[in-house]
Amino acid sequence: MTYQPTLKSLNAHPVPDWYEDAKFGIFIHWGLYSVPGFASRYGTIAEVFATRYDTAVAETPYTEWYCNAIKVPESESARHHQEVWHGAPYADFRSHFEKGLESWRPAEWAEAFAAAGARYVVLVTKHHDGYCLWPSKVANPHRSGWTAKRDLVGEMAEAVRAKGMRFGVYYSGGIDWSFNPTPLRTLGNFIGSVPAGDYPAYADAQVRELIARYRPSVVWNDIAWPAPRQPELDLFACYYNTVPDAVVNDRWVPASLIGALLRRPVVQAIFDFFAKRYLKRNPVAGVMPQLPPHCDFRTPEYTTFSTAQTKKWEATRGMSFSFGYNARDTEADFLSVEALVRSFVDTVSKNGNLLLNVGPRGTDAQIPQAQLDRLAGFGAWLAANGEGIHGTRPWRRAEGVTGDGVAVRYTARPGMLYAHLLGLPDTRQFLLEGVDLPQIKRAVALATGKEVQFTKLSNGILLSPVEAPAPSPVHVFRLELA
Repeated sequence: MTYQPTLKSLNAHPVPDWYEDAKFGIFIHWGLYSVPGFASRYGTIAEVFATRYDTAVAETPYTEWYCNAIKVPESESARHHQEVWHGAPYADFRSHFEKGLESWRPAEWAEAFAAAGARYVVLVTKHHDGYCLWPSKVANPHRSGWTAKRDLVGEMAEAVRAKGMRFGVYYSGGIDWSFNPTPLRTLGNFIGSVPAGDYPAYADAQVRELIARYRPSVVWNDIAWPAPRQPELDLFACYYNTVPDAVVNDRWVPASLIGALLRRPVVQAIFDFFAKRYLKRNPVAGVMPQLPPHCDFRTPEYTTFSTAQTKKWEATRGMSFSFGYNARDTEADFLSVEALVRSFVDTVSKNGNLLLNVGPRGTDAQIPQAQLDRLAGFGAWLAANGEGIHGTRPWRRAEGVTGDGVAVRYTARPGMLYAHLLGLPDTRQFLLEGVDLPQIKRAVALATGKEVQFTKLSNGILLSPVEAPAPSPVHVFRLELA
């Protein structure tokens, strides 16, 4: 099928089976900001905007926003930068980053991701600082040579594909501080900082270059898109006609009159007045992007949907509060393997994927051990229970409980229902309340492969494992149907 640059044609693009089946991907935030590895520690990004609105953009826990944070004198990052780096230009981190590349082994990264059970990997190719991880031939008119000398994108793509995983690219289309270096403090400043002028053509050319050069399975744009709707639709049609089984995310709200107005300081001030009041009174859990005219999947950030969605979606988050490497992270800042797996299972049961981030160090191109440990724990669980995850689809309902109150999530495939217990009942028997499956013929504990006894009752299915399950973040049982 040849796609046309119209909403009717593009919205007919199906979400490919590979993406539906994958369930788990790896996000990589790695760049010049990974050298200082510093950000404020005032809680989640949502908490910062609710409690420190006037400087929130410079006080988020996201280390990848360091380039902006050090421009705001009252920020903790600015003080740190002066004390530790003596106020050096941000561009000076480039030499440290390039030195660290001497230790980079992309095949080792890919091995760790594949062992964790990931089916696709999305690499940040250009973040808000504008620095490109590939030797782009699209010249930046404001900062000459602002690209890596090595083709880090190509090397990562080769390593990922060698392990049988799909490769995708992230691109910061909405923000580029090499085009708009104005210090940002508030949400109004941030939204109003999408560059105009020569930037839309630059972003369009770079994304087209990424598509032609690497043929990525995912193009994951961030924040917004700087061009009007029609050029954006032209870009989508080009992408789908180049890589038919590709997907694009939801952060593609095109340029509009409202966006243009938000570039004006007086409009930003009005916006900030109401946004500050709203966020203080109505704290949110994370970031929920606005739905654009076209996308293949939604991307809630550090939050999830509470109910099963018809539209495919992808939860995205770091293992701690930041995507980029944070040298200040301690063990207490990271989610446990148990918490990550349980959140993952909840997401999958509601028609979502998980894009779990790793933030390698910039000084030596190594993934911190705390992150590797969590990838290993994730992989161990998926190795035993992945049948109930990969290739499944949501059941007629996502959630349930056992008779003694343990939360359950459900996934399904033809002839199979998988019950995922987000905990362990106090007894050796447990009832899957409300599960009416008269055609059930067999029940199996996935981790051991052993059959368990089952009894059909009027109020559900009673399972009686023959032995106590070994400790696990989530216990999965397969119910086979006649």
